[in-house]
Formats: sequence, structure tokens, C-alpha cells
Amino acid sequence: MKKPPSAVPGITASLARELTARRDRELPEAVIAHAKTHFLNALALAVSAAGQAPVQDAVKLGRLVGGPGTCPVPGRIERLDLPSAALAIGIAAHVDDFDDTHLATVIHPSAATLATVLPLALSVQASGAAALAAFTWGCEVQLRVGLAMSPSHYDAGWHITGTAGVIGAAAAAGLLLGLDERALASALAIAASSTVGQREGFGTMTKALHAGKAAGNGLFAALLARDGFTGPHDALEAPRGYFHVLAAESDDRIVMRGLGETWHLFDNAVKPYPCGIVAHPVIDAGRALRARGTNVRRVRRLLVHCNPLVPDLMGILDPEDGLQARFSAIHGLAVGLLDDTVALASYTDERVRRKDVIDIRSRTELVPAPSCARDAVSVTAELDDGSSVTVDIDHARGSLDRPLTSDEVRAKVDALLEPVLSGRGADVVAAVAEITTSPDLRRLAAAMVPEGSAA
Repeated sequence: MKKPPSAVPGITASLARELTARRDRELPEAVIAHAKTHFLNALALAVSAAGQAPVQDAVKLGRLVGGPGTCPVPGRIERLDLPSAALAIGIAAHVDDFDDTHLATVIHPSAATLATVLPLALSVQASGAAALAAFTWGCEVQLRVGLAMSPSHYDAGWHITGTAGVIGAAAAAGLLLGLDERALASALAIAASSTVGQREGFGTMTKALHAGKAAGNGLFAALLARDGFTGPHDALEAPRGYFHVLAAESDDRIVMRGLGETWHLFDNAVKPYPCGIVAHPVIDAGRALRARGTNVRRVRRLLVHCNPLVPDLMGILDPEDGLQARFSAIHGLAVGLLDDTVALASYTDERVRRKDVIDIRSRTELVPAPSCARDAVSVTAELDDGSSVTVDIDHARGSLDRPLTSDEVRAKVDALLEPVLSGRGADVVAAVAEITTSPDLRRLAAAMVPEGSAA
């Protein structure tokens, strides 16, 4: 059965009109502070992942097809053309699954948005304030688009970070390029025809590609629109448009509801652990069991009563490598119980294949409980003497109810930056802190690449 036309016509055009009207308006201080945190978090992740194979492959391809460029890639010495830089940065910011997450939609909004804004702002010599504003709106648009089609879109198998990310990327790029209302509507329309990503790619390099392609496709859409390329100005809401094709159920009114007054960006959280966010309460439970002195040699079985999204999204039982382990909640429980500290090292191929971790995973069972919130879990360890220990996590560390403190975010950022930048991570932090007063992003560009390569 065909769906009726949208109850609120003109979502695409209305969004373009409102974004262009707000381009030069100052953002609220609280929004700026929140956006800076996510900008810095995503940038640090891109620097940290600069040497990983997916990023190296993207850089190699960029140099092959794009030739010499001027856009720096965080943590690397190469400079790429604009589209290639966006692709590489998006992959780098998302590959470790350590980026921010909006739990209601499971969107990681900062990776694609940073990957769009950073190279483009440098190319057009935008001010730091303009770059941060474009980043902020790009993230906010993604979340509104995602909320409008959740949960049916994600449940159908789409990777919403890629499919919503391209719309936010086009919005951010359009703002930086100074597109007028009609051109921005075309950019959004072109982006709506450039979606990419299915959840089947989770646990492989392809997942990170979705964020990179969202950035590249959104940027490409805005550049085409700048030069007069057009698209349908009802592309999002039309009966055969974006929402109706990609979601069995959607409410496109959410996109415009309270725009500029209500900020869904505030519901976006910085991750404390490098894996799917619904496994975070499970990791907390493993660490709590360890803190209670639970002897792993006496554990006969571990029962994990969790939200149904945990086995759906994080249900890999026998991961073969670090990428797969990021989608294994029971691996998170195992390393939390065995090591306490759960970080990037917990998801190396070597750690994933260690006998002690495999042993704990083999004794763990996921028990979906519809009444369990996404950021909660109850884990029971049954011991060899018939007794048991139960840990209840009401809200995971890093969730909206238990957000990371500014000191914890800074510690995460430092741990990501320093191994690559060798003592110059503080320069990156300072450049982001002062971004709204910077005439451009050249200072940041110089700080985010290895010493001696930031000419």
C-alpha cells in the first residue's frame, strides 16, 4: 500500500530555508561547548587510527585517483584532494568504533561530519566559528533525520550512520560553501540519492567505509549543487522519497520540530569503550564482578540479561579478530572481568584470540529481556559451589545518566593523540578549544599531523 503524502509538505525545502537563515546566527554557548567536545573526540580518533590498514588503503586510493592534494589527513604526512581526504578521515574517525553515539538512533554523527567539515573548511579558508557551526548543524541534522525514521530503518538492516550521515554531511558542506536556499535544497536532494550502508558490514572494514562514504557523498552533493546541479526539492518527504523508501514507518515532522531551539546533539554521548555502545553496560558489569573479587576460575556460567538490541547488534559469540570483537558483547564482558581496563588494546587480534578470553566467552550466554533499557544490564555469575553473584548496571558509564566528565574525556583524547603526535597532542586540544576565535583552521591543521609534515 502506498503511503499518503507527508502531513507536513516541504520538509526538504523548509530545512534548507531554515539552515541558510541560521547560518550566521551565533549558537548557544552550551551547544558550542558540546560541539567542541565531539569535534575533539572525533579528531583524536582520526589521528589515533591514522596508521590502520583501512585508512592506509583509503589514502593509497586517494593518491592514485586524486593525485597530489592540499588537504591534510589527521595523523598522516600525506595531503589528498578534497573528496579523498573526506573519505579517509571518515574511515579513520569511525574504524575503532570509539566515536560518539546517539543511543536512541544508534547514529555516530561526528565521524562523517568532521570528515566533511575539516578538509572543506581548510579549502575555502572558513573561519573556525563557521567550521564549528557547520559541524554542529551537520550532526544535528543527522540526528533529526535518524529520529524521523527510527527504529524501523535500523531494524530493516540499514547502517544509519551512513544513511543519515550523508544528509548531515551535505548540510554541513552546503553551509560552508555558502549555498543559497535553493542550492542547499538540491544538495540535500542529491545526498538523499547517495545513501550507503547495511548492518551486514558490521565487524568488517566496510562499516567504517560507510562513514567515509557519507562524508564524501555529502560533500560531492554540495559541490554539485554549488555548480547548478539540481535535485527534487521534496526528496526527503515525497511518497517515493528518502523517508518512505528507507523506512517502513517514519515521521518526517521530527526533522523541523523545534529546530534551533531543541538540540538533539545534547543526547549524543562520548564512548568510554571502543565497541558498540549497547555492550557498555555489559563491560561495566564485568569490571564490577572483578571489583567484587569474583574468581574467574570458579565461574561456571555467566548469564547476561540485556536489552534485545545487544544480541541483535552485539551478538557475535566467537569473534575471529578485533573488528568482529567490537560486535561481541560477551568479549567485552570477558575483558572487563579479566583485565578491568577496557581500551583499544582489548580489541587487538592478539587479545581476542587469547585462551583466557575465549574460555570466558564460551561460558557466557546472552538472555534478551525486553524490559531492560539499552544502557542497563543484569549479569549473574554462577560459581562452581552452586552460589552466584549478580551485578545490576542501571546506567552504563558514558551514558546520558552517567556521562564522562571533562577530565575523563581529556584523558581519552590524550591517550589517542600522544602515541601519534609525540607530545604535541596538547596543541590539538588548544586549537579546538579556541576554534571559535580562530580566523581559519590552519593552526589546527598544523597541530594534527606528525612533526615536520605540516607545511
